[in-house]
Amino acid sequence: MRIGFGVDVHRFAPGDRLMLGGVEVPAPYGVEAHSDGDVILHALCDALLGAAALGDIGEHFPDTDAQWRNEPSGRFVERIVELLSQQSFRVVNVDVSLLLETPKIAPYKRTMRENIAALCRIAPEAVSIKATTSEQIGFVGRKEGLAAYCVCLIEEVS
Repeated sequence: MRIGFGVDVHRFAPGDRLMLGGVEVPAPYGVEAHSDGDVILHALCDALLGAAALGDIGEHFPDTDAQWRNEPSGRFVERIVELLSQQSFRVVNVDVSLLLETPKIAPYKRTMRENIAALCRIAPEAVSIKATTSEQIGFVGRKEGLAAYCVCLIEEVS
């Protein structure tokens, strides 16, 4: 068994939606990003890669490479899960904490869990998504951006 940890942060930008866990969530802003800016899936990518000691998201999908511009982050997760499979690993579970003031994500959590489960080839019951505010403290509290933290467990398979 191996544990991985990932974090991602994005600054808000003009827009009317956020991609969170592969789900389009209506919001009063978008994010500055090279891809679709999905902080949950980006943190998941780094957690998965970290667990397998395979580098980080920037090494595999650099923002200097035009082929990744506006790419759905779910494709990054799919590629990483396939890479893990080639290294004889499988995902066991995923735990995400999202830090943002608004919008509330409760109506979207189930779909996010199902989406992440499908991407990771695990059951939705093995995916946890939680959200909290920062009580109006720091860049999140000032509504300048959002952050996601992710822990995952992978295991070697024979």
